[in-house]
Order: sequence, then structure tokens, then C-alpha cells
Amino acid sequence: MIEKLLAGLALLACIALLVRMALPERLRWTVDHHARRIWQAMQESAHRLWHWRTRRRQAAQQTKDAIRRASGQATRDGNVIRPKAFKEPRKPH
Repeated sequence: MIEKLLAGLALLACIALLVRMALPERLRWTVDHHARRIWQAMQESAHRLWHWRTRRRQAAQQTKDAIRRASGQATRDGNVIRPKAFKEPRKPH
């Protein structure tokens, strides 16, 4: 079964290369350009799919760090959060 699939893919690649060789040069450049763009888009989407867990973990860690930093610079008074920066005197401009 797998041998027939691989043979079919090889045959398809050979036919595609034969058709490409028969095209005029200007059209061949256009086809190559579009094929390259499709290949790059497929690589980028595969890269994004492969690394989504890492980015999700990093985002969660950055969120926790931001919450920790923000909560350390403020005091709670019931539901009211009062940042320490509000207690400092303001400089007139």
C-alpha cells in the first residue's frame, strides 16, 4: 500500500517537472515564484503549528510575571487598588 502511494507521488512529481520544462521561460518564472511562495507559506504554518505549545507556555509565564510585578507595587484597600506611584509628590512641569 505505502509503495503504491510513494510511486504515485514520484510519478506526480515527474509529470509536474515535465510540464514545467515545456512552459515558456517567462511563464516558468511565474510558476516558480508562486510555487516558492506556497512552499514558504506551508513551512511557516508548519513552524507555527510545531511551536504553539512553547509560545503558549511563554505567554502564560509572562502573564504571571506581569501580574506579580503589578501586584507588588500596589496596596489593596478592599476592592480598591492604590498604586504606590500615586503617593509620590508630583513634579510641576
